[in-house]
Amino acid sequence: MALNRDETTSIINKFGKDAHDTGASEVQVALLTERIKGLTAHRNQFKKDKSAARSMQILVGKRRKLLQYMRRTNLEGYRVLIKDLGLRK
Repeated sequence: MALNRDETTSIINKFGKDAHDTGASEVQVALLTERIKGLTAHRNQFKKDKSAARSMQILVGKRRKLLQYMRRTNLEGYRVLIKDLGLRK
């Protein structure tokens, strides 16, 4: 569910400008996507875990809002990010 330090730094290095660029929208969306993938796997194993379902819905909402912001401000970066992460839309 939670990302360890190595996974986080690799995502930041891949999507950010440098190792300290954690505030970029691309980095935040990528980190949220990885957390959502982990919660999805957890939910498939433990179907009655309602708190995990709620947490996942909150993360999906945050990611959706960030993607809407990216689409409004940086359309080409949005398209590249969607393609890299394998998201629909």
